[in-house]
Amino acid sequence: MPHCEVLSPLLFIVMTIAFAFLTHVFGLLFWICLPLDCFACILTKACDLTTSCDYHLDFFSRPFNKDPLMESTRPKSSLQNTLPGADPADVSQLLSTIEYQKDLLNGFQHQLLTLQASNEHLTRYIQSLPAPRPDPVRFALPDKFDGSPDNCTGFLRQCSIYFSNQPETYRQDHTKCSFIMTLLTGKALEWATAVWDHDTHVQQSYNYFTQLIRDVFQYPAGGMDAATQLTQLRQGNRPASDYAIQFRTLAAQSGFNDVALKHLFRSSLSAKLQAELLCKDDSLDFSQFVTLAIKIDLLRTQPNLKFNIASYVPTTAQIPSQSSPMEPMHIGRTQLPADERRRRLLNQLCFYCGGSGHRCSNCPVKPAINPSSSYQVSHMFNTLQISLSLPIILSVANQDHHFSALIDSGAAANVIHQDLVKQLNIPTIKCAPPIAVTAVDNGPIGKGYITHQTLPIKLRVGLLHTEEITLYVISSPRNKVILGYPWLSTHDPQFSWKEKELVSWSPHCLAHCLELPTKLTVCTTHLAKNPFSLPTNIPKEYADLAEVFSKDKATKLPPHRPWDCAIDLLPNTSPPKSRIYPLSIPETKAMEEYIEEALSYGFIRPSTSPAASGFFFVDKKDGGLRPCIDYRALNAITVKNHHPLPLIPSSLEQLREARYFTKLDLRSAYNLIRIREGDEWKTAFLTSRGHYEYLVMPYGLANAPSVFQSFVNEVFKDLLYQYVIVYIDDILVYSCSMEEHISHVRTVLSRLLQNDLFVKAEKCEFHVTSTKFLGYNISHAGVKMDDTKVKAVFGLAQTQQCQGVATIPRLFKLLP
Repeated sequence: MPHCEVLSPLLFIVMTIAFAFLTHVFGLLFWICLPLDCFACILTKACDLTTSCDYHLDFFSRPFNKDPLMESTRPKSSLQNTLPGADPADVSQLLSTIEYQKDLLNGFQHQLLTLQASNEHLTRYIQSLPAPRPDPVRFALPDKFDGSPDNCTGFLRQCSIYFSNQPETYRQDHTKCSFIMTLLTGKALEWATAVWDHDTHVQQSYNYFTQLIRDVFQYPAGGMDAATQLTQLRQGNRPASDYAIQFRTLAAQSGFNDVALKHLFRSSLSAKLQAELLCKDDSLDFSQFVTLAIKIDLLRTQPNLKFNIASYVPTTAQIPSQSSPMEPMHIGRTQLPADERRRRLLNQLCFYCGGSGHRCSNCPVKPAINPSSSYQVSHMFNTLQISLSLPIILSVANQDHHFSALIDSGAAANVIHQDLVKQLNIPTIKCAPPIAVTAVDNGPIGKGYITHQTLPIKLRVGLLHTEEITLYVISSPRNKVILGYPWLSTHDPQFSWKEKELVSWSPHCLAHCLELPTKLTVCTTHLAKNPFSLPTNIPKEYADLAEVFSKDKATKLPPHRPWDCAIDLLPNTSPPKSRIYPLSIPETKAMEEYIEEALSYGFIRPSTSPAASGFFFVDKKDGGLRPCIDYRALNAITVKNHHPLPLIPSSLEQLREARYFTKLDLRSAYNLIRIREGDEWKTAFLTSRGHYEYLVMPYGLANAPSVFQSFVNEVFKDLLYQYVIVYIDDILVYSCSMEEHISHVRTVLSRLLQNDLFVKAEKCEFHVTSTKFLGYNISHAGVKMDDTKVKAVFGLAQTQQCQGVATIPRLFKLLP
């Protein structure tokens, strides 16, 4: 017992030191490998050791986790098999246990260092690996080849590019030859099938196979090589853009230099286009010259530069009766037909009155006129105001003024209206002496005399033709400027009466009137009426804005803008392919007309898209057919644009005090928005005539209303709810007074014109006190529902009974 009393404090001290050491070590290992329950177990055992003399040291020999590695490396301790009768005060067992735990910790530390080294080695290995290769670019398959000589070179070039960009897939010649074989059709396939089994080199040598294809199919069309074809090529009636493609294709194979190509291209163009190119810049190279020719040809064929002169009455056709308010005018002498002059000369009759016994110089009927003015100006005026006109520019005080000049070979002088002279403050001088002006019947025109003429002023026709000209001031003609026989004889312009355009100038103009600018801007000259005539239902207050009602302007391909219609697809989706919808005979005819028209406008183009939606028609209110595309499947996978549309009832609350209204309807509204570049293929549609895709926003797209509404909201952002309501393509302008209303409408029309938006005049209403707008009748008295919209409801028979309807409190009353 004394031994135990001495040993117990010593054992307690040793255990305390061991506990502190183990606690520190286990704390370090806690975040590395020990689970939380082991730490709790340690604390429990420590408390037991400090409060009891019965030490169960088997705790220290128990592993702290179930790691198989630890189980396999841990030595078997005798403490695990400690018998119940073992002496708890045996210090050697305790020290042995402590040593074991130290060895165990050293093992853990060694494993940890090993893992860290492995981790560092793995990191260095991963960093040393090459960067992952990007996904290979997917190339479209080459077009199939049917043996056409024109397509042989292009087909082989496509195959070569396809193979060079996929070297791993097409490494073997046999693979390349087999691939080419799958692309052959028609007579090319028949030939290849015949030689495939009989010539082993065809299957094993790519170069041999392609050379055979060239030998068999790559021969000049019509037996002529590219150079010979090029010398015989002519534009004909084709657009210059189409002709240039064929010319460039042959030029690339001809071996001619740029000088020869430029000469051949110019000489092969149509006569009209050659005339327009007479004033070209000689420094242009072949490519620039071709581009210039294409631009000029496009300008020449624009519909808004055309005019109708079918009803033009030439001055020699007939003499108007005396009752005509506008008569030919003469200055100083009359003009006689050749036969009449010959008759009077043989019979010695007066050339002026036709009488006998005197000469023309002594004719008593002839008014006294100074001999210095013995020349004539004659002009035929048409009461229908349909005349042959030429766009001109008068430069006065460094300001350009655009007018239409009447071209008349029967006028013996060039004249200008006196009102225009006053308006532009054109300087004039007096004619000394005044020049008498008479009609064919010797009656005076206007005041009867021309008293003033302008100082030389600059007149420009088109872009390059410039001259200094003096014009006589007169008050009678309705035309502002008349270019008569003196101008025509000096410049000798050549007109195409069939095409209704000025096609060339005389050598005099090339030497004296045509200026060659350092930077050439394309311009063509056409004979035209006013290109933007005001529709009959449009008030005269908007005559200067007639362009906004132009139908031709609305058929041009609009430019790309920030409001282009985007078609973003949901992830992991692709546009579906639909079928061709059956159409009736009238619908088929309407479809063909629509395709032709849309192609000519540039709204659609042929497509090779993998997507395709169905094409059909719906009836319009006016009985016509509206083309529609079945985009339901495309809309289902399209990311929606949630730009809101206006709430109609809330918008109409702004009309409380308005008394005057103008309703505008935009022409081809959706077609004024482009499809975002790169998304056109998603709009592809199928018809029995072919596969096409839109370049402009079509009807039927889910985002079309929101896109167009956001566009018009931006256009009218400062006018909305001030005096304008816009719902997609319907515009309502409202005002309290007529003066204010005219100003508001002018602002709206100007804003539309600035943004290339155009109005359908036949659907517009101006300056009305009541109108129908979006299903409502609007007037100064208020807003009410349009009766035609609820006509069907009013016509319903009275309800007799109601079955299967749930009773909802506060919303429905029970039937009696």
